Amino acid sequence: MLVLSLMAAFAAHAATGPEFDAKRLSQDVKVLSSDEFEGRGPNTAGETKTVDYLVEQFKAAGLQPGGDLVKGKRGWTQNVPLGRFEIQGPVTLTLNDGKASQALKQGDDLAVRAAMNGSKLIDFKNAPLVFVGYGVTAPERHWDDFKGQDLKGKLAVVLINDPDFETGEGDFGGKAMTYYGRWTYKYEEMARRGALGTLIVHETAPAAYGWNTVKNSNTNVMYDIVRKKPGAVHAPMEAWIQRDLTVDLFKRAGLDFEALKKQAQTRDFKPVELKGITLSAKYAVDAQVINSKNVVARVVGAKAPNETVIYSGHWDHLGIGLPDAKGDKIYNGAIDNGTGIAALLELARAYGKAPAPARSVVFLAVTAEEKGLLGSEYYASNPVYPLATTVGVINMDALSARGVARDFTISGSAKLDLLDRLIAKGKDWDLSYTPDPTPEAGHFFRSDHFSFAKKGVPAVSFGSGNDWVEGGLAAGRKSKQDYVTANYHQPSDEWSADWSFAGMAHDLGLLYAVGRDLADSRDWPNWAKDAEFRAARDASAAQRK
Repeated sequence: MLVLSLMAAFAAHAATGPEFDAKRLSQDVKVLSSDEFEGRGPNTAGETKTVDYLVEQFKAAGLQPGGDLVKGKRGWTQNVPLGRFEIQGPVTLTLNDGKASQALKQGDDLAVRAAMNGSKLIDFKNAPLVFVGYGVTAPERHWDDFKGQDLKGKLAVVLINDPDFETGEGDFGGKAMTYYGRWTYKYEEMARRGALGTLIVHETAPAAYGWNTVKNSNTNVMYDIVRKKPGAVHAPMEAWIQRDLTVDLFKRAGLDFEALKKQAQTRDFKPVELKGITLSAKYAVDAQVINSKNVVARVVGAKAPNETVIYSGHWDHLGIGLPDAKGDKIYNGAIDNGTGIAALLELARAYGKAPAPARSVVFLAVTAEEKGLLGSEYYASNPVYPLATTVGVINMDALSARGVARDFTISGSAKLDLLDRLIAKGKDWDLSYTPDPTPEAGHFFRSDHFSFAKKGVPAVSFGSGNDWVEGGLAAGRKSKQDYVTANYHQPSDEWSADWSFAGMAHDLGLLYAVGRDLADSRDWPNWAKDAEFRAARDASAAQRK
């Protein structure tokens, strides 16, 4: 009786807004994750089928094309040129400690990425190594790990995560990772400082994954958006280095790795050169440009059409890859992210039926998330609608296809007005907020909302809750863990007729309500005052009136 009464309460709440159809959600996921779509790999036949399907659904929902201008008219897509980078031939790495030379092995000692700075050949000899602690420049936290150190011609050795990860307290949110702790930030900051390269020290706990993940993710084909000045964000060499090898190098240079790591957890840290230690490297890189598409649909605002609320999700998955034990080679991506795209389409249908809001609402299905958030990165770097007047972004990635939950979450632990709005409005749907249980893993930086956050736009990635009405936390957590263990990024991530989609249909009421309120208001949500993205948002404040 309790379950029935709760379901009745949920239905009553849902009746106050648009109805979202679980059967349509299921059908969209079934189609998008079918073998016919070949795993939705960018720049494949699967992409063509996916883009055609999304455009067809947005048209049927009554939306307008919101993409690139073609002969003065908006098309349904934004062209996304992507760089594809692959190491060709052997990677020669030679360490010298002043007494002897030592050959290092790609994938075992270092995990070297294909250069994305435009170089076809990386070839340097006897580059000195400098330890720069956590490699952080955070003016709002009065933190500078570099103290004027010149990195030109040098390799920066840098720790992963934040200075207060190990102690759990400090200026960087304790265990919760800030962007300064993310490996992408380390690479970007060293490039900004003109370093020859970056060697990120791998440690399993602060990285949140083992060496095998590092090896598999960094020694294969790399992708990036096509940049006007790629060297501004990519140093010639980008690599990870094994912890044990790092400790040994410090010892050979007369340094104590653990002692210096403790120093790096303080503001007083100063960079330290590993005297006598140098690295030489040589490897060729094949660089090509491929093209993919973001799909962009729009409801034009009735009063402030130049102000934009965005709903987003990535349409791509891994395409066709290595076969599993059953010989299946198609990585269907039903949950990741057929569910998010189904939710995007269902929200579009609701807006298509409703009167136009005051502000415009954009439905953005992005490409190449699985290649490093590249479709959203491209949009954020080349926005179709100005970021200064983009009100906020609600992203949806890998939602639960099961039953109704009592809670919701977001990726990471960001503090911003958008989350406050979700929490307050969630009460109308009997949904409470459960924080990310592992914010130190940096989930905030691993979904498409982050591309907007970096530019200052308030953005969250909504996540389904684990406290199920039927089965409670035990059932919800088991379902999530089973998916991560057995299906995540596997060919077995396939649609199931057993999925009810009741939870998604319910939660979309909340996402619609929050987005609609923003679209009908004059509000401009922002980040918390101490958030690392606040300054970027405040810099464009004059354009929002």
